[in-house]
Order: sequence, then structure tokens, then C-alpha cells
Amino acid sequence: MTTPTSRRVGRPRVKERPASGLEPRDDVLAVAAELFTTRGYTATSTRTIAERAGLRQASLYHYFDGKEAILAELLEGTVRPSLEVARGLVSDAEAAPEARLWALCHSDAALLCGGPHNLGALYLLPEVRTDRFAAFHRVRSELRRFYGELLAATEAGAALGAEDLTLRTDLLFGLTESVILIRRADPARDERALATATADAALRVAGVPQRSLARLRREGQRLLAAMSDPATGEASHQEA
Repeated sequence: MTTPTSRRVGRPRVKERPASGLEPRDDVLAVAAELFTTRGYTATSTRTIAERAGLRQASLYHYFDGKEAILAELLEGTVRPSLEVARGLVSDAEAAPEARLWALCHSDAALLCGGPHNLGALYLLPEVRTDRFAAFHRVRSELRRFYGELLAATEAGAALGAEDLTLRTDLLFGLTESVILIRRADPARDERALATATADAALRVAGVPQRSLARLRREGQRLLAAMSDPATGEASHQEA
């Protein structure tokens, strides 16, 4: 989820973790993601994170000023990739807005479903409501705004009044993020099928008739394919 960073001089590991191959900062994030989602955020200490990452506790503070900073970065990493996808889709004036909305819902749901840990479940932590996580809430609000822009550009959305458009946007955004709870209840659920079903349902909530759904799904899939990395064939926003 994060951009690899160089190892900083003077902050050696206590021991190497040969399995990960990650730089210390990224290793801290990977370990914290596992511990926060399995043991719980409150039950996980910076000492435990540091030990699992093969660092001294003092060395961890060279990369993050505390546990909240680690959580904040993990949370923002669940939103920023989708935000980049949203910007590209909003700026694409050629494709049907309904297809672009499908593509955004699908890519966002796929990101939230993907990866080894259900980081979206951390949204529900009471600590996340504090001002310390203001940056996360800003980027999440910006992503929601793009949902609203794409919805307003659709034929059905254009007919909505301001209040109804806001409500429908909240429903779309909430529907997409509901994959977090589905994944928590059923971790073995097929990620691709869930993302596709979520995007299909989002268009129906948006007011798209059933008869148009298959065509718009195909167009949305083509949009996502066009945004993928040609070197790997994998959508870049789904890499985590």
C-alpha cells in the first residue's frame, strides 16, 4: 500500500526477517496490519510491532511517532489508490458516466476486499473518530465527492434534486464500503465476484435500469483494463 522507502542509516534491525524482503518502514506497516486486524488495535503495542518487525522499539520511532501514526498511514492506504482511480474516471469525458461509476465502485470494492488483511474493518475503531485521523477523513471525503460527481453526471442522477443526490451518493458510498463487513463475516468470499456484484448493485441504486447493466459492466471493465499496468496486466490501484 505504501511506496517503498530506503533504509535509513543508524536504525539497524535487531534481526533480519528474511521472508518479507521489505524495507524496515514497510515491514512495520505490514506487521501492524496483521496485528491490528488479528489481535486488535488496543491490544497491540509498539513494542510488539517492533519486535515482530525485527527492530528495537526506539528504532520504530525513527519511522513513525507512535501507534496512531501507523494506523493513520494504513487507513489512508485503503483510500488513496481509489482516489487516484476516481480522478482518472472523472476526467474521462468520453465514457458513459454510468460505466465510469461502475468502474469506480468495482475498483474501490476490489481494493477493500484485496490484500491479506481486512484493513477496512479498522474504520470502525473509536480512535479513528479523533482529530489525529483528520487526513484520512479528508481523503475519504474527497473520494465520496467523486462518487457524487459521477452519479450527478448519469441520466438518473441528473434528475435528482440536491438533497436526493446527497442521499443517493451516501447510499452508493456505503454500499461499496459494506464489503468490509461482508469480508469480516466471510473471509473466504471470492473477491472478484464480490467486487463485481457490488458495482452492479451500485448502478441499480443509482437508478440504472436492469436491461442496461450488462452493457455498462462491460464498458466499465474496459475502462479498468485501460487503466491497468501493461507490464503486469494487473490494475495498478489494486496492488497492495
